[in-house]
Amino acid sequence: MDLVREEEVPMRLHSAVEYLLHCHSDQLRSITLSPDPKLHYPLFVDYAELMDVDPPLACLVFANPTDYLRFFDQAAILAHKRVLEDMVLHEKGVEKKFIHVRFNVCGSPLEFPETFPRIGRVRVKHRGILLTLKGTVIRSGAVKMYEGQRTYQCKRCKHMFPVYPELETRITVTLPSVCPSQRSKPCEGNKFISVENTTVCHDYQEIKIQESTQVLGVGVIPRSILVILQDDLVDIVKAGDDVIVTGILTAKWSPDLKDVRCDLDPTLIANHVRRINKLKIDIDIPDDVTMKFKQFWLDFRDTPLKGRNAILRGICPQVFGLFTVKLAVALTLIGGVQHVDASGTKIRGESHMLLVGDPGTGKSQFLKFAAKLSNRSVITTGLGSTSAGLTVTAVKDGGEWMLEAGALVLADGGLCCIDEFDSMREHDRATIHEAMEQQTISVAKAGLVTTLNTRTIVFGATNPKGHYDPDQPLSVNTALSGPLLSRFDIVLVLLDTKNPEWDAVVSSHILSEGEYENSKQDEDLANIWPLSILRWYIGYVKKHFKPMLTKEAEKVISSYYQLQRRSAIHNAARTTVRMLESLIRLAQAHARLMFRNEVTRLDAIAAILCIESSMTISAIMDSIGNALHSNFTENPDQEYAKQEKIILEKLSLVDESQESNGLGGFC
Repeated sequence: MDLVREEEVPMRLHSAVEYLLHCHSDQLRSITLSPDPKLHYPLFVDYAELMDVDPPLACLVFANPTDYLRFFDQAAILAHKRVLEDMVLHEKGVEKKFIHVRFNVCGSPLEFPETFPRIGRVRVKHRGILLTLKGTVIRSGAVKMYEGQRTYQCKRCKHMFPVYPELETRITVTLPSVCPSQRSKPCEGNKFISVENTTVCHDYQEIKIQESTQVLGVGVIPRSILVILQDDLVDIVKAGDDVIVTGILTAKWSPDLKDVRCDLDPTLIANHVRRINKLKIDIDIPDDVTMKFKQFWLDFRDTPLKGRNAILRGICPQVFGLFTVKLAVALTLIGGVQHVDASGTKIRGESHMLLVGDPGTGKSQFLKFAAKLSNRSVITTGLGSTSAGLTVTAVKDGGEWMLEAGALVLADGGLCCIDEFDSMREHDRATIHEAMEQQTISVAKAGLVTTLNTRTIVFGATNPKGHYDPDQPLSVNTALSGPLLSRFDIVLVLLDTKNPEWDAVVSSHILSEGEYENSKQDEDLANIWPLSILRWYIGYVKKHFKPMLTKEAEKVISSYYQLQRRSAIHNAARTTVRMLESLIRLAQAHARLMFRNEVTRLDAIAAILCIESSMTISAIMDSIGNALHSNFTENPDQEYAKQEKIILEKLSLVDESQESNGLGGFC
């Protein structure tokens, strides 16, 4: 990389000052009016805008960021002084010493793969350019202070010059061998003294980011890289956050030690950090796809449940039938609406689901497909997971304790799939109680006391303990505790019972599966929805619909909850207030699935049918049967009318059903 010629510095510095004054005068004015002169202030610049205004300067920032980022900081100080001089008398501006220009590369050519690689593809060729990386924060160190600049004076010629520490050598200061004064006759002095009150200190923090497992293939180990944050960037991210970091790639090595090999670790010195947690459900959906969704529901406005079933057929299509499971998976992924009361207490909107079934009933298939549908997911197994691996681990790095995020923290805002749930040890399962209900993890390890977010959906699968006995409660059949089971909104039991008719249908489906794969898939949404369309649909309804309960839906849910409280015997843990909250979440999720902003009686009854299918409570619907043998009906709207009548009779609400005149009040 060519060094910057001295004659170029004034010209480039002047260009940077003029650009900042012309395009960012409002930010400069806001910084000038801030009262504290000792703080480090960020000045945000869009790199795409700089390319439009001054392409040569933008190219220099990209090609030689080590020098030109420092030039821009100096230009920001000069531009700030110009703004301070131009202020009118009644405005009280304060001169600032530290302003840092932060370049946001969003929407610029720097988002192309050459300058925006995966963390695992970072190579030597990326060293020395303005590099952008995307990942998840898995480790966050403590905020420290270091000397960012110190002024020295030559004893011979009294020349003063600044010395900057080398972050690559763990913040050590290296003095020049001879005096750096630019005189006609060289000084050649080699003794220097530190000038008092010239030390400039900076905040300093080290974090580690890891590439997302979503973009990796099977068998690829996710790579991580160390990131150094300074000044205003420290303490703005925590473990579990998704970030896009722009900075300078360098190598960090340990100081020379006898008989110890010097290791070089790739390190990114950050210039700009962008948190993208809020964008986890924001999927770029083409306008034509959105129009397809709206047209789809217009076509099925008279038979809405038939339209719903067309969507559900796209969930794990390789598994035949299992309508109840596919509906439960859809409702779990969509979720309800988070509620915050006046005191600040939060009631989670995310739903949790547990599949309990005999081997070979397709539990793992549903877990893997659900992970593909989610915008962010982590898959693990109970046999290979500990409490620290699921929550957070305290690790020691360079004599300092740090927290490293586990599966639930990494899945924050997404889905955490835990297969072989029964293989986990009892105390390991107990650690996720708080994560499932309060959606936080309280940590007190190695002197580190903090709370991390785990706003995630937990989707578990487990085998029954021996032969499943329907007469025994679920806690006995699975060896899972009642408090843990009560945190799952839906618990479906899949029993592989003998049914000759069902076996014949399933075998025919499996044998004809190859013909389906070889056939051309139809883009018509009336048929099976492709995976990409399903992902878009789930993201769209979660973002645009916040359903509210109607009076009819409230009556149905309230009556059902009271009925279950009266009849609860073995399943008292499942008939607490948590079950009422689960009913509300499932009803809201069903309304979202039906493309509505209102929870109607149909949604409430659909939520009741999901709870009833779990077989963990005394059923009021004797005709539901085994969830494994549930299939799609030809006329779901007519079938619903029969089920609605039975449920409302049990709830003593049959008169209201007659007033609503069938399905007329639900579409």
